[in-house]
Amino acid sequence: MKAAALLLSSLLIGSTTNAQTNQLTARQIIEKIQNNLGVSLPENTVDTFKAGDPDKPVTGIAVTMMATYDVLERAAASGKNLVITHEPTFYNHRDTTAELAQANDPVLAAKQDFIAKHGVVVWRFHDGWHARKPDGILLGMTRALDWVHYQSSENPHLFQLLETAVSQLAATVQRKLNLQNLRVVGDKNMKLTRVALLPGAAGPALQIRLLERGDVEALLIGDVPEWETIEYVADAVSEGKRKALFLLGHIPSEQAGMDECALWLCTFIREVPIEFVPAKEMYWSVKP
Repeated sequence: MKAAALLLSSLLIGSTTNAQTNQLTARQIIEKIQNNLGVSLPENTVDTFKAGDPDKPVTGIAVTMMATYDVLERAAASGKNLVITHEPTFYNHRDTTAELAQANDPVLAAKQDFIAKHGVVVWRFHDGWHARKPDGILLGMTRALDWVHYQSSENPHLFQLLETAVSQLAATVQRKLNLQNLRVVGDKNMKLTRVALLPGAAGPALQIRLLERGDVEALLIGDVPEWETIEYVADAVSEGKRKALFLLGHIPSEQAGMDECALWLCTFIREVPIEFVPAKEMYWSVKP
């Protein structure tokens, strides 16, 4: 009996070792993603590992818009140790932490400690997902808004909707994207059909370029400083021009695009479970 028990124990240990050996690492998972992406990335891409050991075996993948502390907690609690995030993890575009670390910043330290304690690996998927044809973020947002059939065949950012008022469109967008907060610049009673969608923070140059078009009456974006595109639209409205601006917030304006990413990953990564972990909307409003 003792010999049999030892043999069984040996077999179980060997089986576990083999399973661990055959398990894909984070680096191998990312290689699979890059091989299936179909586009080349720039040399200075931000799509790099941001934390953790890339050679760590992956137990599960959490796909998210932003790797906030809350998202990391939910990912770890569900057994996912590879977090694929669209936006930065450490508070700036390049995820540089030297200055905060030098100041012994407690927020940074707590986040890094959590990542280390739970063996989490974080990789950013920004440039590649935008560069893919079609743009993965725009595709996901278009589907979430149910605008696929209204999309221009010549410019995927343009949509010809059924006539509606600015206020009605705002209510529809808020409902479809489940937004807590939606800010609008423009006449709420203005009727429109021609809309542009530019998720995220593309910057005032691209945003205003769309608004200059005669076939764009309203533009939906993530965010921008108030003295840029927001002021531009406010001035346009004061001048009697038919323009409106919808500010969804950065996370809500791209979130469905990362849900789309999780679905795409499931088409060629079957070795580990994949879950979309939505980042929570950052703001809350004081109700009048």
